[in-house]
Amino acid sequence: MKSNPVGWFEIYVQDMPRAKAFYEAVFQGALEELKNPDPDSFTDMEMWAFPMSMEGAGAAGALVKMAGCPSGGSTLVYFSCEDCSVEAARAATNGGKIFKDKMPIGEYGFIALVEDTEGNMIGLHSMQ
Repeated sequence: MKSNPVGWFEIYVQDMPRAKAFYEAVFQGALEELKNPDPDSFTDMEMWAFPMSMEGAGAAGALVKMAGCPSGGSTLVYFSCEDCSVEAARAATNGGKIFKDKMPIGEYGFIALVEDTEGNMIGLHSMQ
């Protein structure tokens, strides 16, 4: 299996302005609007991408609002952080909830689990 096997992720949301504001506040960066790849089939689809680099390691992804795709799904995406407790605290102050505070995972560092404004669980990972 290749390193960094996840090539893309999508977090489905119902309230795009609220979800976009949450992720931009937690990770302190702007999301970039993506063009609808099939406007004839998906007339109401809206996508906002996390910062990405085709040359960098890791997975790229986006928030997606599309009719028929509920939020609060079962996909768990881990975001890399310097100190996951910082982003967890930001999540709590920006409309999210801390599900599990920062905890050690042995030689692999630390994780925290938070719920976003749309009911999605996301993971935060750091080495310190």
